[in-house]
Parts: sequence; C-alpha cells; structure tokens
Amino acid sequence: MYILGINAFHGGASACLIEDGRLVAAAEEERFTRIKYWAGFPVQAIQYVLAEAGIAPQDLDHIGISIDPKANLMQKVLYTFRNHPALGFVRDRLSHSLKTGSLKAQFCEHLRVDPRSLKAQFHNVEHHRAHMASAFFVSPFDSAAILSVDGAGDFVTTMWGVGKGNKLQVLGEILFPHSLGIFYTAMTQWLGFPKYGDEGKTMGLAPYGEPRYMDEMRHLVHVQADGTFELDLDYFVHHAEGATMTWQGGEPTLGTLFSPKMVELLGEPRVPRGEITRHHMDVAASMQAILEEAEFALVRKLQAETGQKALCMAGGVALNSAFNGKILPQTDFEDIYIQPAAGDAGTALGVCYYIYHQLLDQPRTYVMLDAYTGPQFGNGAIQAVLDRHSLAYRVLDEEALVEQAAEIVAKGEVLGWFQGRMEWGPRALGNRSIIADPRRNYMKDILNARVKHREKFRPFAPSVLLEATGDYFDQTYPEPFMIKVYNVLPEKRDEVPAITHVDGTGRLQTVDRQHAPLYWALLNAFGQRTGTPVVLNTSFNENEPIVCTPEEAVDCFLRTRMDALVIGNFLIVK
Repeated sequence: MYILGINAFHGGASACLIEDGRLVAAAEEERFTRIKYWAGFPVQAIQYVLAEAGIAPQDLDHIGISIDPKANLMQKVLYTFRNHPALGFVRDRLSHSLKTGSLKAQFCEHLRVDPRSLKAQFHNVEHHRAHMASAFFVSPFDSAAILSVDGAGDFVTTMWGVGKGNKLQVLGEILFPHSLGIFYTAMTQWLGFPKYGDEGKTMGLAPYGEPRYMDEMRHLVHVQADGTFELDLDYFVHHAEGATMTWQGGEPTLGTLFSPKMVELLGEPRVPRGEITRHHMDVAASMQAILEEAEFALVRKLQAETGQKALCMAGGVALNSAFNGKILPQTDFEDIYIQPAAGDAGTALGVCYYIYHQLLDQPRTYVMLDAYTGPQFGNGAIQAVLDRHSLAYRVLDEEALVEQAAEIVAKGEVLGWFQGRMEWGPRALGNRSIIADPRRNYMKDILNARVKHREKFRPFAPSVLLEATGDYFDQTYPEPFMIKVYNVLPEKRDEVPAITHVDGTGRLQTVDRQHAPLYWALLNAFGQRTGTPVVLNTSFNENEPIVCTPEEAVDCFLRTRMDALVIGNFLIVK
C-alpha cells in the first residue's frame, strides 16, 4: 500500500511517500526549485518520492494534503460575522479554500495525470492533526502527550492531545487569531527581519540581550490561569487585515503583522539591515522569554491533564530549539521527541501516517531515528560532475577519506561534506554539511566572511559523538536532529568556543554510529587527532536552500572560499 502525503500552497511545500508503513522518501520542494520555503504545489518533490519507490501516480492507494477547508467551518463563519475582517482577507481565504479543497484536480493538473487513471482515495487532513501525527506516529513511544504550536492552520493555532498505540486523541485547541507563532513572527518583523523564516534569527539574537521588557510583553501575550494564552489583538493586524501568505515564483511573503500600537509600546521598528542596538537585543530576549513562559504553561498543563511521561511536539514553534532544550530539566516529562521537519514541511509526513494509522487502523512499525530521506547520488554521477568542471580529485576508500577529512578540519580549514541521502528538515545533519574546527574561536568569522555571509550574531552548531555528549553538555538525552539547545559545560567552553553561543549554549546534534556511520567515523577520527570529538557543523549552502545535487555542491564550493570538498569517495582540495 502506497500513501503520498503533501504540504502545498504554504511555506515549506513538501512530499512524503510511505509503503506499508515504511517511509520511502520525503523532501521539501525548495531543494529542487532552489527557492527557500517554496510555497506552491510540490511537483518535483512528488516526482522524486515516486521515483525513489519506482512507481507512477497510478500506483498510489491514498493521497492526502495537510489542509482541510471544512475543518472548523462554523468557527470561521462566526468569526467573520463577529469581526468583519477586511474584504481582501475574506476573498483570499475563499480563493485558498477553493484551491486546497480540490486536491484531486490540483494533483492531476500539476502532475499531468488523467484523473480516470487514478485508483487513489484522496484525503484532506486537518493541519494540526497532521502536525500531531508527524510527531507521535513516528516516535519511539507507545503512548505520549502531543503538542502542536504554529502560526495558524485550518483556523487553529495550537492543538494538544494524547497518542496511544495507533490512535491520537485531540484534547483541546486554541483558535485563530490567538497565536504564539504569529506573535513571534510579528516581533521578528519589528526587529527588522521581514523574510519568511527569519524567526531563527530572532532566537539567535535573544541571548545577547536581557529580558527587560517583560511588562510590555505581557501586554501582548496573556498567559491564562488554565495554561492557555491570548493575544491582545490591539497590537496586531492579522485578525482584521489577514496574515495571508502570497508568493511570486514560489517564494512566500507575509505582510506586516504588528499594528501602530506595537510601535507606541516598543518604539520604531528596526530598519532591515540597520544597526542592532541594545534595545533590539533586549526586546528579542524579552519576546523569547514570554514565548517560553507561555509554552511552559501549555506543556505543564498537558502533562497534568494526561499524566504522560513522554512528550511529542510539532509545528513551526517546535523549531524553537532554545525552549525545547529546557523541557526535560524544567518539567515532569522524562522523554521527548520532535521529528526533524517539525514545521509545515513535516505535515506531509503526518498526512501519510494519519491516513495509515488513524484512518486505516494499521499497526505502527516505523520509528524515525534519522533524517536521511532525500536524494542520493552514486560515485559515477559525482565523477561526471567533477570532470565537467575539470576539477582535480583523489579517489579514496572510506577509511582514507575520513582520515584525510579529519586532518583537513584539524588544520583549521573549511570542508564541504556531501554524502548519502539528503536530510529532511531545515538542518544539515552530516550529509549536506560544511565542517570546521570548533576549537578555533575565529572560525565563526571565517565562515561568515568566506562562505555563509550572514549576520555575525547568529551561532554555529556542534555535532558531537553521542557517547561523548555528557563530556561537553549538561544533558545527555540524544538529540540527532539539532532541535534542542543544551548548555555547554563551563569547563569546556574554552575548548570549543566556535560552537558556544554568547550565553554558553550550543544547538547540538548527537551522532550515533548506527544511524550515521560515516559521519560518526569523521567525528571519531577528528577526536582521535585532537582530543575533541566535536565539530562545527553548518548547512552546505550560501543564502540558498541546502544543496541537493552534486552539481549544486560543486557550484557552492567553487563560488565560496571553502578549502576542500569531500563528495562521495572523492576529495577535492583548492
């Protein structure tokens, strides 16, 4: 049985395919279009996952999308009558509903398939149920509490419940327009980061400030006695003018979400690319603090209501790694799982498993323990690209390749590392990575000047051998997906300054030998040479989506000032 899950007409368009409960392939459309957060219909991602399975659209048994225009219909109607939103908001919502409500027509049009040739059943899965399914059904837990928090989807911004076996149950929800995701995006815009997906910049800026504006933040976000929250809508415009996403050529954009009253409260917004002042840093610290306050209230409410010891999370807000790393030390939860594409791209995964388990009542057999679900390329395809670019290379076996790569990094040089299947989600996890020496404090400046060309305040992340995690960090709970921030042990911060953020933390990836054997071998070889089984790991790209193909990797290598490239079994040194 083949099931195709789709996220479309929203940021992070993606596709996922499962066969009899086994994940075959999953990828975001941006990796093929080369436009970040591409937001249309994911034709190339669909074509890829079908090709990976060696099947045609006619072989699919079920096709689903993570939007259900019929969900919460009464609440939408009541909201419209009570609040009289702008005509453009209503028109955009109707247009979006018409588009997403006709999945079969959209699928056939974009894939150029005769609808009469398809045997598949088509499904619209409510957005947050897809998020919850993506979190729980591929987790290692037989039962767990589930929390989904994002901007908005199908008129819901927050949903929580419990999963047991092959079923999940919704226990509660918070409706649009009260949204932690929209709050965080609005504040990110005020801080001068207007692009879709810039929220990570705000999270990176927050540790530079102090939360001096908590009184102001509590004007914006009201944490309720029952553990839920509300926004003071006077400071926002999304409820009246709409927060509808638009895109030209696939790149999503959002209009301004904050109102003039926000400016009265916090001052004039920062001009993009303008000076970042102490005021901006303190506002960023304050908004992160109020987000964590509201999320802790939700998490503790959920634990008290369900009595569960394991927590699964999804939604765009679940990518807030600074909060995620505090959950186990500061709550009664003992286990946590967040799949690597926790944002909207991951709803394609959730759609597949919601259909398979919740609707078809099939037993659970798959646990997502690595993120390597994308395209891979053999040495023949790689060599053809290298020859086309007239690059000199050495061909090495894996042992020699790892030793040479470790030596390059240990010398303080910047290494491109391209291996195996591309990662699922926004993080490079050792298959499409740029690797550097974490012991050299100046390495952050070198990477920004020579390769990444991004804001200086943004941190770089560590990859650490799983078995050495406790030697460098204050928690040892495995984190293979780089979605949690842990504290670097004070006595280790001088040893690994390039991956230690200004507040003494690191957004780590733990690397285990079973699921990432070649990357583990690289870290191990580096550790044998240096005594430090940690590397700096940043994504293989330059202001673009993470590279997917050998051609893109070589192009990025040649136009930036990386020193060496390991791609398949080939080593290229500039």
